Amino acid sequence: MSNGSLSEYAKKILQKDRISFGDVQRLQRTVLPDGIGSREEAELLIELDRRVEKSDDAWGRCLVAMIVDFVVWSERPTGVVDEDTARWLSATLAGSASSTARLIAREIAEEAQAFENDALLAVADLSRTSRPARKPKAAAVLTAGA
Repeated sequence: MSNGSLSEYAKKILQKDRISFGDVQRLQRTVLPDGIGSREEAELLIELDRRVEKSDDAWGRCLVAMIVDFVVWSERPTGVVDEDTARWLSATLAGSASSTARLIAREIAEEAQAFENDALLAVADLSRTSRPARKPKAAAVLTAGA
């Protein structure tokens, strides 16, 4: 649907300061049935995650899946996180103490088939701060090819 519809959805969520299971279903079925279509939509959803205090567990799972799908499979080149996309995502997720933001970074590192230049490091830095002992699986792709 249009970004206007997503904007109205976000406005209602912010007014009640809670994301319910029904809100997640509405997002998936009515507001963005085909997933995220632009960086602006992704940014708005990440901002909702940052600002809303209470949310159903389904929200985090939905947000991670939608962002990963958009970044890895909708952005071009498909399956590759290029440097521009990694910088954009890092800037968008920066400053968020949300466990969802860290999970997004980890899931993208695992899902992407390849990373250009130091794009992996830009995205995966967020996940390293939460679990310094573990590196994303995709890190092996970067170091093995070097």
